Amino acid sequence: MAPLLLVLLLVLLLAGAGLAVKLLWLVVLALAAVALLGFLLRPSGPRGTRGRRHHHG
Repeated sequence: MAPLLLVLLLVLLLAGAGLAVKLLWLVVLALAAVALLGFLLRPSGPRGTRGRRHHHG
């Protein structure tokens, strides 16, 4: 009985590790997609958007 329980525990650990890795990959891909969308949607043309707060008066 003990060897069977050990094998089941190993299988569960491997399955859990696989699921964790898949979840981590999904999180990384989601963050990368959001970062890419932010860079693409950010208006990089006009330079005045950054210096608008500083106003000489």
